[in-house]
Amino acid sequence: MLKFYSLGLVVGVVCLAATTSVWGLQTGVGPTTILKSTTGVLPGSSESTSRKNMVASVHPLATQAGVDAFAKGGNAIDAAIATALTLGVVDNFNSGIGGGCFILIRTAKGEVYAIDGREMAPSAATQDLFQNAKSRFANPSQTGALASGVPGALQAYAQAVAEHGRLGLSASLQKGMEAAENGFPVTDAYAGKLRIAKKAMVQFPGTVKVFFRPDPTTGIVEPYRVGEILKQSDLATTYRMISQKGTDWFYRGAFAELAGQWMKANGGIMTATDFANYKTVNRKPVRSKYRDFEIYGFPPPSSGGVHVAQVLNILEQFKMAEMYQNDPVAFYHVVAEAMKLAFADRAFWLGDPDYVEVPLGLIEKSYAKELASKIKMDSVLTTDHGMPPNAATEFFEGHTTHVAAADSEGNWVALTTTVNTTFGAKYVIPGTGVVMNNQMDDFVAFPGKPNAFGLIGGENNAVASGKRPLSSMSPTIVLQDGKPILTVGAAGGPKIITEVLWAIINHLDLEMPIGKAIAAPRLHHQWAPKQLLLESSFDDEIADQLAAKQHQIKRSRSMGICQGITFDAETGLFTGAYDPRTTGSAAGEQ
Repeated sequence: MLKFYSLGLVVGVVCLAATTSVWGLQTGVGPTTILKSTTGVLPGSSESTSRKNMVASVHPLATQAGVDAFAKGGNAIDAAIATALTLGVVDNFNSGIGGGCFILIRTAKGEVYAIDGREMAPSAATQDLFQNAKSRFANPSQTGALASGVPGALQAYAQAVAEHGRLGLSASLQKGMEAAENGFPVTDAYAGKLRIAKKAMVQFPGTVKVFFRPDPTTGIVEPYRVGEILKQSDLATTYRMISQKGTDWFYRGAFAELAGQWMKANGGIMTATDFANYKTVNRKPVRSKYRDFEIYGFPPPSSGGVHVAQVLNILEQFKMAEMYQNDPVAFYHVVAEAMKLAFADRAFWLGDPDYVEVPLGLIEKSYAKELASKIKMDSVLTTDHGMPPNAATEFFEGHTTHVAAADSEGNWVALTTTVNTTFGAKYVIPGTGVVMNNQMDDFVAFPGKPNAFGLIGGENNAVASGKRPLSSMSPTIVLQDGKPILTVGAAGGPKIITEVLWAIINHLDLEMPIGKAIAAPRLHHQWAPKQLLLESSFDDEIADQLAAKQHQIKRSRSMGICQGITFDAETGLFTGAYDPRTTGSAAGEQ
C-alpha cells in the first residue's frame, strides 16, 4: 500500500499532511496551476490511511467534523452527515441546507439504501414557467426567487442519521454551528467564488449582509478576502433552532414562513405549504456488474447511476488495460465515444421516475454490446439517442460537493449535495443565513436552450408541479466478492458522471491507487455541445492524435472535484483521497 505525503498550506499555516493530519490542503496544484506530468498524473495527489475509518471532503474543517463524529462513537453515516452539514457553512457556495442531495448507504448488514433528497418544483410550477416569466433577471431559472426548488438536503440528512446513524441530527449540526458562530478563514477558493458571483449576489440585500463588508479604506462594499474571518451568525441561529426543534422548524415552522413571505415579496411561487409538503423518497439503487465488480449507483432522478453503469457496460466490451498500455489514443477514443453515447441517451430518456418512464434497458448488457459495436476506431460517431430494449414497458423504480465515508464495521457512504451553480440562486433568505438553490435550471427551462452546464434535455425533464429535476450527481459504491472496496463521488455538473467513471476505470482497470486515480488528467464528452474537453494537463501528443480522429478538442483548466475511499482487505487499511485540483482533506481515527 503506497502512502503519499504532501506539504499543505492553510490560510498561511504550513503543516505536513501525513496520515494523521486532517490539514492536508494542496498548494501549487489547483484550478489555475495544473501541471503536466510524464506519468499522466497530476503531481501532489494526496492520500490518508487509517485502520478504523475514513472520511474525505473538500474542506479540512468539514472532514474534522466527520472524524470527531467517529471519535464520539458515531459510524460512517454520522460522519458523512456531520461533514455535509459543516460543508454547508464553510463551503456553502457549493452546498447547504438550502439545496438538495443524494445519499447512497451500504450498511454493516450488507443492505444498500438510496435516499433521494433532491429539490422539488413548487406546486405552482408549470411547464412554461420560465418562458412566460416576468423577471428582472436575464436568466430567471438561474438567479432569483423563481430559480429555487424546495430544498431536501436537511430532510435527507435527518432521515439518514435517524435510520442508520447513532448520534442524531443535533450532534451532526454541532461543528457546523460552531463554524458559523465563531467564523472561519476564507480560503482562496471561497474568495474566488465570491468574486465570480459578486455581480449577481449584490442585487440581494440579505446576501450582501452575509458575504460582503465595507472596504476599510474606500467604504465600498466588497466580498470577504482570503484569510479574513467570515462569521455567519444568522446561519448559526438557524442550525441551533433545527438542533433544538428538529426539522419541523425548517419545513413547517418559522423558516418555511419566512421563506414563503420572501418569495411572495420577490416574485417567487414557492410557499410555506410547499415546504410542509416536501418528502424524501427511498429509491432502489442502480445495481450493475463491471467485470468482477458490483457497482451500486443512484437511480433517477439522478442520471449518474444509470450512465456510469451504461458507460462501464460499453467499456466492458473492450480490453481497457491492454489498450491503455498498447494504444493509449485508442483507449481515450473509446472512453470518449462511450460517454457520448450515454449522454445522448441521457438527454432523451432520463427524468423524474415518479413522472416519466425511464427504461431499465439502458443498463442491460445486450444494449451495451449494441452501442459498443457502433464505435469506430478511426473516427468519431455522429449519434442520436438509442432505443434500449423494452423501452415502453420496463422502468426504474421509482455546483455541488461530495462526501465519502467508511468504517471498519462495514458502513459505507457516498453523499453528493448541491445548491447547483456557485451560491445557487444568489440570494439568502434574510435573517436565516441560508443560501437557496437554483435547481430549477436543471429542468428543461427553455426547450432547445442549454442550461448553465451546456446540457440540452428532452420532454422527460420538463418543469412540472412537485417534480424533481434531473441530476448528474453520481454517488457510487463498488463491491468485490460481496465486500465494499470503493466509495466515490464528485462535483462539477455533468462532468460528475465522467469524473466518477475515471476514478473507477483508473482504479479498477489500470490499478492506480485511489489518489492517483483521482488526480489523473481527464477528458469529458457530453454529446452536446459536440466537443471533447481535455484538461490542460492532458498529453499534447495524444490530444493531437484524437483530433486526427475528428474529435473537436477544447482545453479546460480543470474538470470538477472528486473524493474517494478504498479498502484493502490484505492490509486492513482504509485509504481516503481528495482531489488536488482544489483544497481538501481525507482523514480517519488513528
